[in-house]
Amino acid sequence: MNRSTLAFLMTFTALPVSAQTIYRCIDAGGGTVIANARVDKSCKPVVMAPDSTMPAPRARAAAAATPTPSTFPKVPEDTQKARDTDRRRILEQELAGEQRGLDQARRELAEHESARGTESGAGGLDRLQPYRDRVSQHERNIVAIQKELSNLR
Repeated sequence: MNRSTLAFLMTFTALPVSAQTIYRCIDAGGGTVIANARVDKSCKPVVMAPDSTMPAPRARAAAAATPTPSTFPKVPEDTQKARDTDRRRILEQELAGEQRGLDQARRELAEHESARGTESGAGGLDRLQPYRDRVSQHERNIVAIQKELSNLR
């Protein structure tokens, strides 16, 4: 290869890199100027990696608009209502149980917090964390059950 061919190849391989370089310059008034080319000697390159952009999210495919086949088994309406009633009853029982568990966990936390007053140091705080975790777990369970109940017909 001769020198002119080599220089030509090196110029074109460097173009994508220079196109991705952004410069931060300080103007005469002390302000910052961002440019894609050097304005003066005060410009410092800010390197932009080619992987710094995120791809656009994929579009979701629309749900197929196919009707239910006529051979698909159907549940009678009264059977479905009975199932829904059973589900509601079970969720309400779970909600009541979680509420009782939350009350108990709060009482235990309060008891251990009052006993902590006699202790000193961080050991008391570490000892309370499982009780706080239990309270927050019951609270999350209650929210989830209430959401399920609100989704029922």
